[in-house]
Amino acid sequence: MKVWDGIPKVGAIYDGPKSVNKTEKTDTVASKRDVVSISSQAKDIQTAMKALKDIPDIRKDKVEPILKKFETGTYKVKEEDIADKILKSIAEKKSIE
Repeated sequence: MKVWDGIPKVGAIYDGPKSVNKTEKTDTVASKRDVVSISSQAKDIQTAMKALKDIPDIRKDKVEPILKKFETGTYKVKEEDIADKILKSIAEKKSIE
């Protein structure tokens, strides 16, 4: 029983004549240089990004007084204010979606 007779054909492909394409050297062409130009808008964005990296993430002048009040137990917030801000935040998120 012959299952597949492709093996001799595969061997013939590997044993067949090998030809090499030779290329001839042609006159050299002057190499072209790539040029990149950055727009003034991109430069402005880069300057702004550098400035943003220098700004601290936490405003210590705002956080420190509240932190001291919290640690001493004198920090008081009205429950109504907290509830209003939570509801406002939820409403804003729903309007975005």
